[in-house]
Amino acid sequence: MEPLILRILVLVAGVLGLGFVGYLIATVLRESPGTEKMRDISHAIRQGAMAFLRREFTTLAGFTVVVFIILAVFIEPKPLVAIAYVCGTFTSAFAGWLGMNIATLANARTANAAIGGWARGLKIAFSSGAVMGFTVVSLGLLGLSIIAFIWEDNHVWLGFAFGASSVALFLRAGGGIFTKSADVGADLVGKVEKGIPEDDPRNPAVIADNVGDNVGDVAGMGSDLYESYVSAIAASMVLGVIVLGAVKGMLLPLLLSGVGIVVSVIGALSVRPKEVEADFEKQVARAHATMNMGVYVSNILMIVASFFIIKFYVGELGLFWALIVGLIAGFLIAQATEYFTSAEHSPTKKIARAAQSGAAVTIIEGVATGMMSTVLPVILVAIATVFAYIFGGLLGIAIASMGMLINLGMLLAMDCYGPIADNSAGIAQMAGLGKEVRERCEALDSVGNTTAALGKGFAIASAALASLAWLATYFEVAGIDIASLTSVSVIAGVLIGGMLTFVFCALAMRGVGDGAFAIVSEVRRQFREIKGLMEGEAKPDYVSCVDIATKMALKSMLLPGILVLSVPLVLGFTLGPESVAGLLMGALLTGFLIAVMMANAGGAWDNAKKFIEAGNFGGKGSEAHKAAVIGDTVGDPFKDTAGPSLNILIKLVGKVAVIFGPVFIMLVTL
Repeated sequence: MEPLILRILVLVAGVLGLGFVGYLIATVLRESPGTEKMRDISHAIRQGAMAFLRREFTTLAGFTVVVFIILAVFIEPKPLVAIAYVCGTFTSAFAGWLGMNIATLANARTANAAIGGWARGLKIAFSSGAVMGFTVVSLGLLGLSIIAFIWEDNHVWLGFAFGASSVALFLRAGGGIFTKSADVGADLVGKVEKGIPEDDPRNPAVIADNVGDNVGDVAGMGSDLYESYVSAIAASMVLGVIVLGAVKGMLLPLLLSGVGIVVSVIGALSVRPKEVEADFEKQVARAHATMNMGVYVSNILMIVASFFIIKFYVGELGLFWALIVGLIAGFLIAQATEYFTSAEHSPTKKIARAAQSGAAVTIIEGVATGMMSTVLPVILVAIATVFAYIFGGLLGIAIASMGMLINLGMLLAMDCYGPIADNSAGIAQMAGLGKEVRERCEALDSVGNTTAALGKGFAIASAALASLAWLATYFEVAGIDIASLTSVSVIAGVLIGGMLTFVFCALAMRGVGDGAFAIVSEVRRQFREIKGLMEGEAKPDYVSCVDIATKMALKSMLLPGILVLSVPLVLGFTLGPESVAGLLMGALLTGFLIAVMMANAGGAWDNAKKFIEAGNFGGKGSEAHKAAVIGDTVGDPFKDTAGPSLNILIKLVGKVAVIFGPVFIMLVTL
């Protein structure tokens, strides 16, 4: 088939995805947002979320200008890489804005739909989550393909991917610090000190907590996976041009991504929830089965379609098997994550049981569970890397990372469903909806906890494979055949890369700690000074908590961002290109392991708390419940701030290295 026709088909797939987004938005907005009180609560959450995003984008704009100038001055071809960088920044930011915009409009609509039935609530929450999912893949494919079709220069493509990384760093790290500052502050005073329920309207931090669900788990996760998606495609294109030639190497990853959007749309349309009797466990099981149907349909269709694309366009099935290796690895890692984080399995139940002995044992058991949960993901990524290399060399590794992300539209829809369902449960509680409606929303929220944990595990695993693809790309761009561990500069790079993970985590965790301290102080002040607040006779000042969390997030994220961008440059300009290769390996090794440990430990602590709240080991208000709340409080910054932010670290250092690789080489040859 003619290259021009193939290019048109790629663009059509991206446009189709955006058309589906329009259909989903119309589906969500047709629903009523409910009573006046529900609309007021939703509006407060929406105002806080959009205010945070505006401040975040203002900071990002200044950062973008500085990086644009650096790229325009130092990186060839000038200023095309810098222009592509701005395009990547804009499309990623727009995807985050649109996804969070719809999520904050959907929370009350989901709660109101649940009045009419559990299945209706599930449909609205999933449809609104799918807005984020399909906006990410559609804008990612369209943006990168248009850039590639206009400028057939791999450095320009990498500039676009670098722009996506910058947004991910700000939204994932900043959003994570915001959401966990609010969440921890709300829980410590509300649940532990005052003994009031989660999402109680008397708690001054409750709106900030619900805002955090959106900025962290919708905009943050969306930007994270947008960056992974674009990174995997761009790395595959760069290596594809080297292995397959200019035209095929560029078009193959784009064609596979276009088909991925089409099959994901079909998978999303296969999610058709049906009513089930008012039983919590049956509703949770049915929700899992309903959404999994979409995953199975899209995966099967993708396997068939990719076989024919690779067979007839490339003529070499090794890359097909590399893609399948990545797809299977992603599926199995998701299953492993579910085992270690779901309350239906023994690791989380064991943490809940340990809570009967107090907070210390709860934390010890959670950390041990997180550490043990690294085994399967690491083994699966190692196996996937080996087999992908056997099947397709370095390009095979990049294609395997694409295989893990190829159905991202469907997978991200399930992930972003979680915070919307969480918000709907909070609105049902705060608006005083009936017990039956609250139980339906809680069932939807329980499913969302698992899908969110799966999303985090999936994002971390895909980041590991994507960073391997960037490492392979760096070796090609920098002209490095081997980085020997007998080289002092390489060893120094490995050690500094390993250290960078710990410093990054420490800064992110400290940001949450400082933010939570400020929130706790403010909430205590309001309970102390506002007469009648505890009795429900006075209204708290929600805005002050949102402002505090926003300021602390923006303040705390700057140093981690500067470190991620500056350390590769300092090493490259001082110790040379091989030292940077060591840096990438050290960051990947420690970053991948710690990210998995933190994400899974945090998810397990969260669901152990919910398992106790469901009536086990004494239920709400028991000593076990108080210990579990402490465990969950420790786990919050683990799973929603430091752990997921490491995805950005291990990929962004690779992009900085690839883009500045030619500059490092030039300095060595002078």
